[in-house]
Amino acid sequence: MDKTTNNKREEILAAANAARWELGLDFHDTVIESIYADAAQIARKTVKQKGEKEAYAIDLKIDKIVTSRLFGFPLMFLLLALVFWLTIAGANYPSGLLAELLVDYMQPILKQGAEAINLPWWLSGVLIDGAYLAAAWVIAVMLPPMAIFFPLFTLLEDLGYLPRVAFNMDNLFRKAGAHGKQALTMSMGFGCNAAGVVAARVIDSPRERLIAIITNNFSLCNGRWPTQILIATIFIGSMVSPHLAGFVSAGAVVSIAVLGILFSLIVSWGLSKTVLKGEASAFTLELPPYRPPRLMQTLYTSLIDRTIFVLWRAIVFAIPAGIVIWLVANVKIGDLSLAEQFINWSDPFALFFGLNGVILLAYIIAIPANEIVIPTILMLTVLSGKLAGVGAGSGVMFELDSAEDIAILLEAGGWTLLTGINLMLFSLLHNPCSTTIYTIYKETKSVKWTVVSTLIPIVMGFGICFLTTQLWLYFS
Repeated sequence: MDKTTNNKREEILAAANAARWELGLDFHDTVIESIYADAAQIARKTVKQKGEKEAYAIDLKIDKIVTSRLFGFPLMFLLLALVFWLTIAGANYPSGLLAELLVDYMQPILKQGAEAINLPWWLSGVLIDGAYLAAAWVIAVMLPPMAIFFPLFTLLEDLGYLPRVAFNMDNLFRKAGAHGKQALTMSMGFGCNAAGVVAARVIDSPRERLIAIITNNFSLCNGRWPTQILIATIFIGSMVSPHLAGFVSAGAVVSIAVLGILFSLIVSWGLSKTVLKGEASAFTLELPPYRPPRLMQTLYTSLIDRTIFVLWRAIVFAIPAGIVIWLVANVKIGDLSLAEQFINWSDPFALFFGLNGVILLAYIIAIPANEIVIPTILMLTVLSGKLAGVGAGSGVMFELDSAEDIAILLEAGGWTLLTGINLMLFSLLHNPCSTTIYTIYKETKSVKWTVVSTLIPIVMGFGICFLTTQLWLYFS
């Protein structure tokens, strides 16, 4: 360093010191005082002095339980199970009312109106039996669960519990090369995968946000819960005595949900070790204080920003699906409809995986909305099996009044216990619905990652169903 440079450096330091003393400030002392002040504040909140009353805040007492190694995970799963139970049990009645109003009452009125104005049968079929019924089923099945789940989820968020969930799950996701906040996006996915994908915005790291988006489909959304519950009741619950049937069926559905969490961790680990290599980023998670819920804001956020937004997008995609359902069931090549042609052609392939052609076609048609899977399966089973006296005609989706009636219909269509088990697995592991696919593209701005997100679960679905089938045949 030359003499001129050294002199200039000394002048700058001298000027800085002069300014500091002129203001009466000593930077070192200021920093030390700030540290001691923060430490004293923390000590007042956390340390019990001799002769004083208990100094722990109520928040800390609660956190010692909800974030503990012993109670943290059991309480988390118990609370999640409670939210699911409230959602499913609470949605049954309003879903039934909506189905009765929109399907049983309105659809015949619309058909009569179409006949009164001499609307061509095919146009009436496309518009009413196809487009309208698909939208009606989506509203009836999707609206009540979301209107219950999202407020409950937002309530837990407002109370300050969800950051504790991320805290508990952080170690697991970090070991998988992902981010602890992925636990929040995964939980949101149980309400709707599209909402879970949007929720991944809370993750700052682009790599870890992408992992959360790709794996969110492993969370059972509310559109898949009806399929899981119905199939578990018919095929799993029927294996035990009636007084244990409900418990065993619920256990089977919960097992599928937990399996989804496991697959989410496995795929996250696989992505972080291959195409999305990288170390899990460290993050400081501030646990906010517990606070009373803001009911009006909770209702607005959950019902307007989440429920109505997601429902509207699902309806937009479901209407074309309803039109396709009616067309493939009524447009014929020779003596068979397009649906029957596809079912007959795909059955050997589907049976190889322990499924059937009806299931494959139902899931292809129901890509816009998982809510219409069961009505579509029932309609296609009647169509392909030439079953008389059931349903309302070709291409008209329907549901039966009881699980026993549905069981009889499915057994007549050649379903077995293996078919039911594989359908539950395939319901967990199949491509996302079109609403979620579109949302993935909007969030990632990438066709590549949208395709990857779509293909990973469906490839896994066929692989797991094939493995289950081979094990079934081996041990049978």
